[in-house]
Amino acid sequence: MITSRENSRMKNLALLMKKAKERKARKLFIAEGIRMVGEAPADWIRGVYAAESFGERRQEQELLARLREGADKGGYLVETVSDAVFAAVSDTKTPQGILAVLKIPEYCLSDLLSKENPLLLLLEGIQDPGNLGTMFRSGEGAGVSGVIFDRETADLFNPKTVRSTMGSIFRVPFLETEDLMQTIHELKRAGVALYAAHLDGSVDYDEPDYTKASGFLIGNEGGGLSREPAEAADARVRIPMEGRVESLNAAVSASLLLYEACRQRRRQK
Repeated sequence: MITSRENSRMKNLALLMKKAKERKARKLFIAEGIRMVGEAPADWIRGVYAAESFGERRQEQELLARLREGADKGGYLVETVSDAVFAAVSDTKTPQGILAVLKIPEYCLSDLLSKENPLLLLLEGIQDPGNLGTMFRSGEGAGVSGVIFDRETADLFNPKTVRSTMGSIFRVPFLETEDLMQTIHELKRAGVALYAAHLDGSVDYDEPDYTKASGFLIGNEGGGLSREPAEAADARVRIPMEGRVESLNAAVSASLLLYEACRQRRRQK
């Protein structure tokens, strides 16, 4: 059992928790909690750490048994850590007593376009980890084919973002693009119609036909989309507002657009 925070593996965990550069360099991230570890794809797991008190309940015992069985096949270790040390490395105030070190998967644009009539979400400069995670969760619920985001967007593998996806990070393909405009042009050449969520939109969000290959562009929480991606879109769409509200939270706007596309596609079946 690991009983010291000075243990080299605990130091590595702390770095992966806190440093985006470390996560990117090592192509690893951390998922914490019973649900997140339980839903993690087996071939992503590179190590599991459980607090010494973890395993008292039946659900915990079953998860540990499954992970230990998988460890034999996957070549990773399931380590026990003292409760005090686990609490010290955990990113949550009330740790659930288990976390996994996972590989960062790699997708390419063709993966996101592999389905017939793909539905995509394109993000520019989203700053709040909670918003980003919520977009993944809403995206999965609405049947999104993938999420594309630029390098100015918050770190997807920040522990807070990972938690807020509620497991959708394991199932929704994603791509971090170094050049959002180049990706937009590639999508347009592939026949994807792009719709920019914009305060100056010329059509209401429920008017266009989203049953064909479609993508929604969502901009920064404070400033919205920058000029170039907004002008490159096939149309700018707006969400009508009652009262004195000017705009909605970026994650809420993305969810409304995705579920409108989902509604249209359900009716077409």
